[in-house]
Amino acid sequence: MDEAMEQRIGLLVEPLVREKGLELVNVEYIREGAHWYLRLYIDKDGGVDMDDCSGVSHMVSEMLDQKNPIPQAYMLEVSSPGLERPLKKEEDFIRFQGSLVTVHTTSPFQGYKEFSGNLIGLINDEIVLEYENKRMAIPRALAKKTHLSLDF
Repeated sequence: MDEAMEQRIGLLVEPLVREKGLELVNVEYIREGAHWYLRLYIDKDGGVDMDDCSGVSHMVSEMLDQKNPIPQAYMLEVSSPGLERPLKKEEDFIRFQGSLVTVHTTSPFQGYKEFSGNLIGLINDEIVLEYENKRMAIPRALAKKTHLSLDF
């Protein structure tokens, strides 16, 4: 994963996605085997459909062909973030307060690397969950991935 490239692409792509009335949820630029993939995850209220994904794919593909910010060949994929949508932006932590989330940490925190609980919010740069009937504040800097979770 190339985080610097993901950030550069995100800055280029986000205005185009917003222009279509959509939200850019996440950008992944990753090598799998011999191939590079640029994955854009988009969303809107009520969810995205194939037309949304196709429209963004064509528009972004044209822009990236013109600006050529990626030196090697890659495959562009545009899709919905799915049911386990990642939480990355501060707005995500506000929008999904009260939702069940899972936080994966880069190293053990209080003996564990994974926590699931109801999201209270992002407070003082800590992800605050209701975890096992108590408040748990996980430093955001330790969070490798935070995403919505399914409640069965």
